[in-house]
Amino acid sequence: MRLDLAEDYILSRLNDELSPDLTYHNAVHTFDVYNAARQIGQQEGLSDVQLQWLLTAALFHDAGFLVNAKAHEVSSCTIAQEVLPGFGYTDADIAMVCRLIMATEIPQRPRQHLEEIICDADLDYLGRDDFFDRSQLLYQEMRHLGTVASRDEYSKIQIAFLDNHQYFTATSKRLRDSKKEENYNKLLT
Repeated sequence: MRLDLAEDYILSRLNDELSPDLTYHNAVHTFDVYNAARQIGQQEGLSDVQLQWLLTAALFHDAGFLVNAKAHEVSSCTIAQEVLPGFGYTDADIAMVCRLIMATEIPQRPRQHLEEIICDADLDYLGRDDFFDRSQLLYQEMRHLGTVASRDEYSKIQIAFLDNHQYFTATSKRLRDSKKEENYNKLLT
């Protein structure tokens, strides 16, 4: 598996081809999830192969936005299936990568440890200092896509989302739960 080549390929496509209206689901978010996945995966004790699957899935998890926003996880898997063989990934590797990509679909329902890690990495920002900056970018994107009509509507969605969200891994609970609670309380004021 040539993770470095897969990374160069997909980040280049995301930077060059994504609509500028995607202010949140873009190469910056992808690299953010990649870094969070690496941190969580290492702290959760993954093997080298597991970490490669996880990081590949992080890189490709929103690639489907190159095709469409709705059900983008399926399109992300299609892209991964098309290009990853060229980077030395086997059918079994790609099946695992796609399983991890599909686990990021909201609402998240991970069924195994690697899925828990990618879910936590995808929503890592909920428990960070940059939550409100990232949230503003998501709001702008949702306005562009017509999925929210107003700031008030978006705020209600965010409050409900944080109220129902939970991190799955011990690492994310330890690193992010406290700040997520703080961010949630700020949303309520």
